[in-house]
Order: sequence, then C-alpha cells, then structure tokens
Amino acid sequence: MSDAPATAGRRARGGGGAARRAERTAVSIETAKYIQRNIPNYEVLSEEALDVIEANAETVLAEIGINFVDNPEGLARWKAAGAQVDGERVRIPRGLARKLCATAPSEYTQHARNPARNVVVGGKNLVLAPVYGPPFVRDVDGGRRYATMADFEKFVKLGYMSKWLHHSGGTVCEPTDVPVNKRHLDMLLAHMIYSDKPFMGSVTEPSRAQDSIEMCEILFGKEFVQENTVMTSLININSPLTFDSIMMGALEVFAANNQASIISPFIVGGAMAPVSVAGTLTQVLAEVMAGVAYSQIIRPGSPVIMGTFVTSIDMNSGAPTFGTPEASHITYGAGQLARRLGLPYRSAGAFCGSKLPDAQAAYESANSLNMGLLSGVNFMLHSCGWLEGGLVASFEKFVMDADQLGALHHFARGVDMSENGQAMGAIAEVGPGGHYLGCEHTQANFKSAFWRSDLFDYKPFETWDEEGARDTQILAKARVAKMLDTYQQPSLDPEIEARLRAYVAEKKASMPDAFT
Repeated sequence: MSDAPATAGRRARGGGGAARRAERTAVSIETAKYIQRNIPNYEVLSEEALDVIEANAETVLAEIGINFVDNPEGLARWKAAGAQVDGERVRIPRGLARKLCATAPSEYTQHARNPARNVVVGGKNLVLAPVYGPPFVRDVDGGRRYATMADFEKFVKLGYMSKWLHHSGGTVCEPTDVPVNKRHLDMLLAHMIYSDKPFMGSVTEPSRAQDSIEMCEILFGKEFVQENTVMTSLININSPLTFDSIMMGALEVFAANNQASIISPFIVGGAMAPVSVAGTLTQVLAEVMAGVAYSQIIRPGSPVIMGTFVTSIDMNSGAPTFGTPEASHITYGAGQLARRLGLPYRSAGAFCGSKLPDAQAAYESANSLNMGLLSGVNFMLHSCGWLEGGLVASFEKFVMDADQLGALHHFARGVDMSENGQAMGAIAEVGPGGHYLGCEHTQANFKSAFWRSDLFDYKPFETWDEEGARDTQILAKARVAKMLDTYQQPSLDPEIEARLRAYVAEKKASMPDAFT
C-alpha cells in the first residue's frame, strides 16, 4: 500500500544540504491516505458462537423489544413495516430487522471540500477521526478547565495539520462559552473554514441536524449533498434497548438527506449491558440492527455504520475502565458481527481513564488503538486526544496520539514480499560477517524502511539531558505550539465563506441564548 499524501501548499526548493534541511523543517499540511489493510482481521468467535449470538439478538428483538420513546411517528413507521408496537415498545419479528438492514451499503465515500481528502468508509479501510464530546480541555500550562470556542478552533487546526488523521471529526470539545442552542453553528463553521478534511454534523437536536444539512448545501451545493455523502455523524443509543427522540430525530434528518450515521450502543459493561462478553454482544447486535433497520425505513440505501462504544466498569469505584481484555473481546466480536451484516464498523479509539497523558494513558490507549486496527474497524472516532474517560480533550495527548497513528498505518501495510522486500541481493552483497549499513539495498530503502515517530526523543542521554531532559508531555507541548504557529488556513471560495458566515449570523440572531 502507498501512503502517498494529499498535499497542499508545499513550496518547491533548490538542491543541496540547506534545501534538504529546509524541506525537513517546512510546514507540512499533508494527509496520508486512509488506511487500507493488507493484514488479516483478528477473530475471537467461532462460526457457531456467532450463530448463537445472532439467534439471541433476534430473540431480544422479537420477544423483549426496543423502546422508541417520545416518537409517535417512529412507532407508526415501525408498525407499517411489520413490527408489533405496544405503547413505546417495538417488537420486531425474527428476520425483519436483518432484511431491512440489507439495503444499507457495505461501504460509501464521504466527500471532503478538498476532493483529495475524500475517505472511503467500509471494506478493508480504516478512517481515523479525533476525540468527540469532552466538556473539559487540558494542557500543561492551563491545566483542566471548561472548553471554549477558541480551544475548539485550535483542535480543528491541529487535526488539519496532523498527517495521520484523515477526518476533522465533530465535537472535538464542547465550547461551553457559546450558548447550547448556537454552538453547533460555530463548530460546523470552524470545521468548514479551518480544515478541508471531512467532518461530522450536529446530532444534539433534530433542528441542528437540519442546520448541518443546510450549511453543507452552501459549502458543497444542494444537489451534490442530496446525491453524495458529506457527513458521517454519531447517533448514540441509550443502552439498554432504548432509542430517544433526539437521537432518532437527528438520524431521521441525516438518513432522509443521504448522510451517514453511526448507530452506536453506549456500553459500560455491568451498567448498560451484561458483565459477560456474549451477553453484551447480543445486546449490541440487537440495538444496532434496530437502529440500522430504522434508518433504512426512512430512506433505503442511506449510508450507516454499525458502531459500538465499549468500556467495562470498576466494580469498586463505578468508574469506566479502558484497554481491558474484556473490551477487546467485545470489540473483536462486534467486528465479526458487523462483517456478517455487511456493514461498515465503528469502534475503538485512544481510550484511557487517566487524568494526565502519562503511562496509564499510553498503555490503555495503545491497547485500544491496536485492538481497533486488528478488529477490522472502518471508522475510528476518538483516535486522538481522549483523556479522563472522555471528559477531557488534551492538547498534548492529541499530538501524542496523532503521532502514534502513523504506526497503525505502517503496520497495516503488511509484509512486503516483492523482490525488493525479499532483499536477496542485499544478503548476497553483505555475506557472512559483514553489515548492511552501507549496502546498496539499505541506501535505496533507508528513508522509508522504518516508521519513526515525529515526537519521541531518540537522542543519546547526554544530548537529551543538555536539552532539558524533556519528557513526552513537554515535547508534545512544544509540538502543539509549533503546529498552531505554522498553521496555514486552507483556501476557500470567499463567496462561499461569506455565505456560511451570514447563515450562522442569521441563525444565531433568530433565537435567544439558551445554556441548557
């Protein structure tokens, strides 16, 4: 696989050592192509186990049912589709949900305003998106504090500047200095102006989902939006087995307009799902099938992702735990179930429960990231910046995680078995007792042979000590500052930008501020 980047704004330079040094330090706003796996998925469940879980999920749908609360129109749609409706409880006959799910595409393209940054979600692909939803932010200097719109814009810029991040995400932090009923407008505007990567829409209220559609129609054109997918947005299920009217209302808007939704149970094992892996997978599958089926009732063929957010619980404190073996089992198993359904899969991320970007954060995040890659995830939300169980978006951890995403890209390439990869000429050239540093094969391949962190310190102890004995968090602080200092805004048609700003201003002026 080639990681040939989409590049914008790079200047050509002359030859010589000075030029090469300049090239190494030049502002880079290149983005690697989304990951295309050349490695197998890791599977933990046998075919017999998958059959049992699928049968149990059908039992849950047919006999226990799903609640669709405060949504009479949704209940009417289910009844018309053949489900049994008793109050707000919907019982779906065996096979009906799976039949409805069959019209959802197995993969789709999400278009960016820069076509070079389009992503394909599904198949063997993995699209990486940043943290989503924290009300707090943290950095070395300011500590933990409520997020502001200025923080949000900084995260969007960091995401745009991050080579291994394919997607700008959505609510990378919750800007609490802007009214609740208006902040979605400012957030969408920031994604559209400060980045040209794909982004997510607002789901906090159906009218805000509609605002997202209308802003995209300004950015892309109304006809283009109706014929193409330009947003992938997160629809959380109130596990266990409950779909609220706000999330379903947003789903209805996105599905009706051909925009993608992630149907994602919110699983905290032992609290929102059983403590057992098989029991949790049964509930996850039942919830996802009901949500995906409903999206297809709204508009057959609308793109949708099978999602699952998985964490266990510390039975002493009640706090969520991350990077655990049980979460891995569920994530791997859900990937197998998604592939059997023929749906793209969302799960995993740089999850951790740590309060700081420390060793705990690194261990838990590394476990979660690698689990996501090997489980066949197609869309990975929270791939960088997550801290404190998702309550905090960390600037330093954002760049630490984003750097590590490069390792996922390189591992996903698999093993090169070409003639160059076999290196028989190098083995013959060096022979017994020699070394490979100066051989022709090494000289031809050394620049790309090994992945190398752009953040970690590989210097000898003496040099490291002389430079201040900086740990990774301090190195990350410096990287954040450099990236923001060298940020260059991607070009956008001034007329389109003016129309977007006018739309936001008009919408905000049309309603009083609300902070609840």
